[in-house]
Amino acid sequence: MGCLISQLAAKFAFFPPAPATYQVKKRDDGKLVAVSTQSSMPIAVDDASFDVLSIKTKRGNKIIAFYLRNPYARLTVLYSHGNAADLGQLYDLFVQLKANLRVNLIGYDYSGYGASTGKPSERDTYTDIEAVYECLQTEYGISQEDLILYGQSVGSGPTLHLAAQLPRLRGVVLHSAILSGIRVLCQVKYTLCCDIYKNVNKIRKVKSPVLVIHGTDDDVVNWLHGNGLWKLAREPFEPLWIKGGGHCNLELYPDYIRHLCKFVQEMEKMTTETRLRKIRETLRLQKRSKCSSSKCCSIKLKRPKCLECYNPSGKKCCQWPKCPKYPECRPNCLSCFKPSCMRCSCRCNLCSCLCSMKCSCW
Repeated sequence: MGCLISQLAAKFAFFPPAPATYQVKKRDDGKLVAVSTQSSMPIAVDDASFDVLSIKTKRGNKIIAFYLRNPYARLTVLYSHGNAADLGQLYDLFVQLKANLRVNLIGYDYSGYGASTGKPSERDTYTDIEAVYECLQTEYGISQEDLILYGQSVGSGPTLHLAAQLPRLRGVVLHSAILSGIRVLCQVKYTLCCDIYKNVNKIRKVKSPVLVIHGTDDDVVNWLHGNGLWKLAREPFEPLWIKGGGHCNLELYPDYIRHLCKFVQEMEKMTTETRLRKIRETLRLQKRSKCSSSKCCSIKLKRPKCLECYNPSGKKCCQWPKCPKYPECRPNCLSCFKPSCMRCSCRCNLCSCLCSMKCSCW
């Protein structure tokens, strides 16, 4: 049943460009090159800073990734693109982001997109991004502390899936992201079993700073999706709401690259020590707010002296209203715990309250 639901959701969720905008060929020296299907020319000619990778996933698919190297970079961006695009259309954007943000950048095509094999599905996108992250670790020596995950639209699903598993990740960027697949079609406040990309649940598990970018006039994914994710983030960064921006044109606005540069610069300044200090301050503030809201510090607990009604000392006892010495009565019977001013109903050798009637009210 789960496989049928996943296949049905995949038909409505994924729209890979057909035909693909590029092809991958192997040169005589064994290096892979990407060739445009429109001009039959290589996408990047003799560029030593550009690598075309073929990565095998756990589900047996081979996905294609573009790695762009910046010699001045301190951080690396792992880019998960939107629904109806492939790497051939995004190469120019990758070049601009690499230069303006001063980062290394790797983008990949999901299974069934571009020159990647297989068919697109939610589960495949999860294994796709996991394979790319493993490649960054083994081939380029990049750890999660130096990595920023970037997810656009549908790409926010695999992005948050991986981000929830990496506690020391440097940062996350959500570009026109979705709360979940069902919530794009209809405004519901609950999660269904057939829902895909349940980002509304995964965003709470992300421990790194989260930047949300969304257009106010997005007619594909409503602005409320981005606003909802930003409110649910544990460590939200200053969001970017692009007034008049749509779903696929946010890169054309000057505020887009300006705010991204600000975010990357803040992530570069952030060290493990400063992050731990910030987490401690957040936990301390949360503890204080909870304490003040419940007024737990102003409550003084008193030990009850009446074993029948458990009233604290200082309050009137319901059992002995006429007994002036009821606060001083102590239980003498180990079985029924009756105080010395009352008759014990037990018939045991250990009971001493029958023969020690010391209270004047008896």
